[in-house]
Amino acid sequence: MSTPFNTIGLIGKPNHDGAAQTLHRLYTFLQALGYEVFVERRAGKQLDALQDEQLLDLVELGEKCDLAVVVGGDGNMLGAARVLARFDVAVIGVNRGNLGFLTDLNPHDFEPALEQVLSGKFVEEHRFLLEVEVYRHAQLKSANLAVNEAVLHADKVAHMIEFEAFIDEQFVFSQRSDGLIVTTPTGSTAYSLSGGGPILTPELNAVALVPMFPHTLSSRPLVVDANKQIKLKLSPENTASLQVSCDSHVVLALLPGDEVVIKKAAQKLRLIHPTSYSYYHVLREKLNWGSRLY
Repeated sequence: MSTPFNTIGLIGKPNHDGAAQTLHRLYTFLQALGYEVFVERRAGKQLDALQDEQLLDLVELGEKCDLAVVVGGDGNMLGAARVLARFDVAVIGVNRGNLGFLTDLNPHDFEPALEQVLSGKFVEEHRFLLEVEVYRHAQLKSANLAVNEAVLHADKVAHMIEFEAFIDEQFVFSQRSDGLIVTTPTGSTAYSLSGGGPILTPELNAVALVPMFPHTLSSRPLVVDANKQIKLKLSPENTASLQVSCDSHVVLALLPGDEVVIKKAAQKLRLIHPTSYSYYHVLREKLNWGSRLY
């Protein structure tokens, strides 16, 4: 079979019976087609027949594989994407979660669509990530990547914090609020949407700044070019324990007076879809939009 993919990595959802069943079907299916298959170590422990050399951690999968198949929900996809984007690995998802904005394949009949993808018939997207850095007294203290969003917040619910926002070193606003969401187009249908943010279609080179319960009626979401650098300066007067979270998975601790720098990362996620994929169909289906009238 002529294919752009030769070595395939499988990433699952640990301790989830349905995901384990799908992972087993995927492994058997791909082995029968003659592909070299590796499985992420934590999920692979749910499969009995694997040899130890077939179990790899996420970084090793990124180094070895041409394609990664993620079984789970969007959260599993986000966790894998932050690592695999560094290796330019193509990624496709089998939905074993709830909404599944990023996981296209149906777990009950994924074989025909996946076989089409493996034969080279697919739609490829490049989704940009955010690089999030924390500075204290002008020194870098911590950093990580986000596929969906970076969120400045207190560690306590409904605790107001004070900060200033700058774009390319130009002062934009000061704010007293529960925090701020900085979202990519990928994340605009996630936490940001719940906070009243706009939907950004994936091809846009833009990010949105979405205030969280601001202490003013005039505060609104702001959409800016993704090549701009966003800096959040935390007031030294803040008393709460502060954090910036990346995709709700990785938490970077903050102190009053710290600065958070958010910018477009050099890495991109190579997201693979079946040829039948339509972003607008996904929106209609997941957000319960109305069907055609005529």
